[in-house]
Amino acid sequence: MYVIKVKGVAKIPDYVQLRDDEFTLLAYFRVDRPDKSLEKLGLSEKAADIMEIVKEMPFGQIKKLEL
Repeated sequence: MYVIKVKGVAKIPDYVQLRDDEFTLLAYFRVDRPDKSLEKLGLSEKAADIMEIVKEMPFGQIKKLEL
């Protein structure tokens, strides 16, 4: 799985994209509201770990997650 942190502009907030190994979009959620999207993917128990990685990432970078 890959994570991408997208910088918002003006009134558009910052977002996170989660993509699978074939780069298909799995989830797209606001940085400050990940709960429902991660729960739908069955990753609610790993939400804290994922958001810690996202918090440390610079915008526009793609990172492979090993969950």
